[in-house]
Amino acid sequence: MKFETKVIHAGITPDPSTGAVMTPVFQTSTFVQKSPGIHQGYEYARSQNPTRTALQNNLAALENGKYGIAFASGLAAMDGVIKLLKPGDEIIATNDLYGGSYRLLKQVFENFGIHTTFTDLSDTDNVRALITPQTRMLWVETPTNPLLNILDLESICSLAKDYELMTCVDNTFASPYLQNPLDFGADLVLHSATKYIGGHSDVVLGAVVVNDDELAERLTFIQNATGAVPGPQDCFLTIRGIKTLPLRMDRACENAAQIAEFLVEHEVVGDVFYPGLSHHPGHDLAKKQMKDFGGMVSFNLKDDSMEEAKRIMSRTRYFLLAESLGGVESLIGHPPSMTHGSIPRKERLAARLMDSTIRLSVGVEHIDDLMEDLGQALEARPGDK
Repeated sequence: MKFETKVIHAGITPDPSTGAVMTPVFQTSTFVQKSPGIHQGYEYARSQNPTRTALQNNLAALENGKYGIAFASGLAAMDGVIKLLKPGDEIIATNDLYGGSYRLLKQVFENFGIHTTFTDLSDTDNVRALITPQTRMLWVETPTNPLLNILDLESICSLAKDYELMTCVDNTFASPYLQNPLDFGADLVLHSATKYIGGHSDVVLGAVVVNDDELAERLTFIQNATGAVPGPQDCFLTIRGIKTLPLRMDRACENAAQIAEFLVEHEVVGDVFYPGLSHHPGHDLAKKQMKDFGGMVSFNLKDDSMEEAKRIMSRTRYFLLAESLGGVESLIGHPPSMTHGSIPRKERLAARLMDSTIRLSVGVEHIDDLMEDLGQALEARPGDK
C-alpha cells in the first residue's frame, strides 16, 4: 500500500455497526461487560478506546511499524519512553534539540537519577567515546530543532546496536511522509502529532511507534498506568488531519525551498539552515534518508541582534508569531526566547543557536504572499510603521 493510500485506509475501516466512513468519536469513559473481565476488548477509556485504537493502528502503518501508542502530547510520549529506563541509567542526546525535550531530560528526569549527556551526534567517534556501562539510550532528532542539522540514522542506529542501546528518533520535523526511522534500525519513533501529523493547529497529541513486541507491551503498560492518554475527540481530529498529510507536506516543502533560496540572497540575513540548500552540510544525507527536505527553515541575522530579530517577527502578517509548527498556516518564532528558552544561553550558543535565530514553519499559503510578507518585514528599518 502506497503512503498516500495508507493515510486514508491503513488501520481504518467503516464502522461495522453503522457503516460510517469516518471513525466515530467514542465519547465514553467506560464500556459494559457481559461478566467480570468478559468484554469486547474495551473496559475503561484510559486503557483502551476504539477511536484511539484506529489512530494508533494508522500511525503504526505510516511509520512501517507494528505498534502505535498514543499519548496526550509529544512530551507525554517522551515521558513514557524515558520511563522505560531506571535510576542510574544514562542517555546520550543530540545537543541541538527541542527545548521542551531538554527541559524534561535535565529538570525532571535528572532528579530521578537518569542522566543525559548532550553532544553532536553527527560525530559517531565522539558518541562512542561517551558510552559507558550505564548508557541505555541514544536520543536523536533529525532534522534537528531548530538548526535543521541532519543526522545519519543508519550509522547512529548501527552504533547503538553494537552496544545494545535503544535508539529513539524524534521524527516530528520530518513527519512519516518524509522519513521512516524504523527502516534505518531505530527502536522507537516519537512524534509530537500536534505538528505535521495533525496539521491544523487544533489538537495536542503525541505518539510512539515500535516494532518490538516487548517494547510495545512495556509502553502500553506505561500509557495505561500513568494515564497520559489523548481523548477520543483529539484522536478523531488527528485521524482527520492525517488524511491530507502528503498534500500538505508537498506544498510546505515546495514553499520552504523557495523561501530558503530567497533568504540566502537577502542582505540582512546571515546563515540559512535548510537541508534542501545544496551547500547545507547535510544535503546529500537528507537526499538519502528523506523523501523531501521539509517545511522548516531557520536563519540568523548578520548582526546577530536579538532586538532586530524580535522587530522583524513583529512585522509579519501571514507568518504568525506563535509557538508550535506544522500547521497549514505559516508561523514565525524566536527559539532563544520561545521554544528553546529553557536551554542555558551558554549551551545554546555552543550548539550555534544564536540570539538572532528565527525559525519559520512554512505553511501552504501561496508562495507569492509569503515571500512578499518576509520581504517587507526584513527590509523595514527601526522606526518604520
